[in-house]
Amino acid sequence: MPPNITDSLPLGPVPTYKVISPNVRYTDMHILADYTYHNATVSKNEIDGTLKVIPTETKYKFKTEVNIPKVGLMMVGWGGNNGSTLTASIIANREKISWHTKEGLKSANYFGSVVQASTLKIGVDTKGNDVFIPFNNILPMVHPNDLVLGGWDISSLNLAQAMERAKVLDYDLQRQVKLKLEQLKPLPSIYYPDFIAANQSDRADNLISGNNKKEHLEQIRKDIREFKAANQLDKIIVVWTANTERYAEIIPGVNDTADNILKAVENSPPEIAPSTIFALACILEKTPFINGSPQNTFVPGCIELAEREHVYIGGDDFKSGQTKVKSVLVDFLVNAGIKPIGITSYNHLGNNDGKNLSAPQQFRSKEISKSNVVDDMVAANGILFKPGEHPDHVVVIKYVPAVGDSKRALDEYVSEIFMGGKNTISLYNTCEDSLLASPLILDLAIITELMTRIEYCAGDMKEYESFDAVLSILSFMLKAPLVPPGTPVVNALSKQRMAMENFFRACVGLAPQNEMLLEHKAPVKI
Repeated sequence: MPPNITDSLPLGPVPTYKVISPNVRYTDMHILADYTYHNATVSKNEIDGTLKVIPTETKYKFKTEVNIPKVGLMMVGWGGNNGSTLTASIIANREKISWHTKEGLKSANYFGSVVQASTLKIGVDTKGNDVFIPFNNILPMVHPNDLVLGGWDISSLNLAQAMERAKVLDYDLQRQVKLKLEQLKPLPSIYYPDFIAANQSDRADNLISGNNKKEHLEQIRKDIREFKAANQLDKIIVVWTANTERYAEIIPGVNDTADNILKAVENSPPEIAPSTIFALACILEKTPFINGSPQNTFVPGCIELAEREHVYIGGDDFKSGQTKVKSVLVDFLVNAGIKPIGITSYNHLGNNDGKNLSAPQQFRSKEISKSNVVDDMVAANGILFKPGEHPDHVVVIKYVPAVGDSKRALDEYVSEIFMGGKNTISLYNTCEDSLLASPLILDLAIITELMTRIEYCAGDMKEYESFDAVLSILSFMLKAPLVPPGTPVVNALSKQRMAMENFFRACVGLAPQNEMLLEHKAPVKI
């Protein structure tokens, strides 16, 4: 039987509020909401350049299934720093473990998870005070404690050994979860040496045999089916938290269309990466797949297959520390009318991710995902930036074993200010790499599962349908958000959070959140 964690607490939290509105209906099975989406269409007069703005509105219906299924979370790279840290942390939370450190007694929590540790404003009370609810109460969501965990890894270490190797969690906590983790062992994974750094070869002792990529694909599909059956799961979400791969070349006839990539796999072409094999296997098994590393897992043929099979995919690259700060700070500068002209980001870290990224091709994947994070913010301000103009943006990553998982991030932002002056902001950020990334895996899995229970109907549609296969709603957690073709990429963190929050509000018939505070500025006099 595949490795897993089977003991589970009761289902996660259900909404502790009810929207009283003619636009919302609650049944035993669904929340049904009618929603009017307001926007504006802009056209430009080519002669004088004036803009014509026409307000628009579109009627939507949302249907959310309220019954929370039994969900499995399978991680590719389960024995890595993120996978072992997350597994140990879920056990600690389930068993309400506390442990001693030199700073005192600590208790298990889910800090760092948007879903589990943040709140959102639901409205105001009769006195005009803001009322907040836990984020996971806006709609019924699976609780992390209820997830059944499993996965694959190229390393044969059990999860206790992997946790010890990672050196992320305090010793007293490791000691208390060790017996449970010793029972968990990753399934054999796929290893194509050309895609990850050569320095990873000493870990590769738990591999699916042979070089036939079609057979590898079928084995991953079999693993998913067996894990689902053995644990009596309703759904599985798969998250890639394994090594960063090099970019795959897009080759016509090989990975450019759905039909081509499925046919090409039979011939084991070199440009189909391990992560893409996992993605294809998940899509064919109707299992959502999220890519937490920066490589181009979702080649055009993979995306087309997901669209055709109506299976959710999301990526790329966990947004945990330095890049998250960057997506806030550059947004602040540009919105304040300050012009960033130079951004220099330097990192050094000593975990296995840093070791793998010391290879040039793998670093290039990371450099791309980190460098594009400011593009939409720059493009939004035509006063500061001319068309095609962009800040100088340099990203450096160095492997320094001595710092372990405690990554150091040094950033300098040089901006042009009033009357030709310059402003420089320097930051030094110590990022506990895996302790920041692990909660993102939970958020990605939980929100992806929720999206499998939400459908919409609009315009001339006769029946409810699922959303586009590419889950752009996950952008808040990702450095290089994957979006459907033709959809603008949004990297600004506040906009990403707003999009996620307001979408879930729409599903219960509530208007988008705003901070106009008219009830205070212009109260209605009776």
